Amino acid sequence: MKMIHKVSINALAVAMFLGLGGCSGMSAQDKSTAIGAGVGAVGGAVLTGGSAVGTVGGAAVGGVIGHELKK
Repeated sequence: MKMIHKVSINALAVAMFLGLGGCSGMSAQDKSTAIGAGVGAVGGAVLTGGSAVGTVGGAAVGGVIGHELKK
């Protein structure tokens, strides 16, 4: 069980670093859109109790708001 735990932690760390590396060439507006979508997805999931529709809807709304804030 310990081996599976270590592998999953390492895989998560690698995925996080690859994801952060993908943001290096983004404009300020693109970063704001991505952050808004992430925050909106978390908010939608929390408000709807983990519903997939709520998560996707929150991500869409958050992305639009983040995009418009940095214009």
